[in-house]
Amino acid sequence: MLRDVVALAYPGIAPFELSVLCEAFGLDRSDDGVPRLSFAVCSPERGPMPTTVPGFSIMADDDLDRLAEADLVGVPALPREAPLDPRVVEAVAAAHARGARILSVCSGAFVLGAAGLLDGRECTTHWKYTDELQRLHPTARVVPEVLYVDAGSVVTSAGTAAGLDACLHVWRQEFGSAVAAMVARRMVVPPQRDGGQAQFIARPVPDRAADTFAPLLAWIEEHLDDDLGVEVLARRAHMSPRTFARRFREEVGTTPHAWVTAARVRVAEEFLERSDLTIDLIASRVGFGTAAALRQHFTRARGVSPQAYRRQFAC
Repeated sequence: MLRDVVALAYPGIAPFELSVLCEAFGLDRSDDGVPRLSFAVCSPERGPMPTTVPGFSIMADDDLDRLAEADLVGVPALPREAPLDPRVVEAVAAAHARGARILSVCSGAFVLGAAGLLDGRECTTHWKYTDELQRLHPTARVVPEVLYVDAGSVVTSAGTAAGLDACLHVWRQEFGSAVAAMVARRMVVPPQRDGGQAQFIARPVPDRAADTFAPLLAWIEEHLDDDLGVEVLARRAHMSPRTFARRFREEVGTTPHAWVTAARVRVAEEFLERSDLTIDLIASRVGFGTAAALRQHFTRARGVSPQAYRRQFAC
């Protein structure tokens, strides 16, 4: 169970990426039923550290020894031209070796690579750096153009806001979709953008900000048990199926089938957490039809069966 989170800071730190970790894990939201975590920011040495933004510095309260207590270590971005501090690399490797999970934001993945944590694993970083990450770490399996990659004990995310998606993914894994949704609501961001969604999206918030498709997306969520094939959705959008599929991907950032499947899994999560409905009935209500289909899609998306998810997160 996640209880203790540490965010790293070092000279030349990207302040937004650090603040992503602080916002996601460092604030007390217990008044909304969100578990309160122990949180700290640590650095190799005390004193003010410059950031990538001119005009201000930051200072951490703890040193690298604090990593010894962490369940999760967040590694924010740093400029690619900045040298990697061997003390930071060693501390991250040691934390992972004793069982801590490591989460990088943007170019923080290069710290993980230097620590040997990407070898043989799928990973990602900002699209601008994916080729370089692959070149420096040839045994890593760099996945370009995705928001984040969960490789178990190592989670890597793309640039800036994709770090929030990865953090919410961790909240969801540890405490369930209802808690993750509350954290997202407090941050006023979408509760879920799947890790496989493309980095290159025409609009930053696919769930609701896509002007053309916003009414359709809202309608889909209210009719998940209907036939939601491309032909049906295209007719409702007054487009040909080919035009609809192309424009949907351009504007929403994923295919209609993938979006519908993700929405069905999200609603299934809520039923599993908050109701005692049978798996068969949940499958019917969210549009998967059969318990077998629900198990297939749910397990593929969440890595656990619906039954196992319910055992862990049922209210």
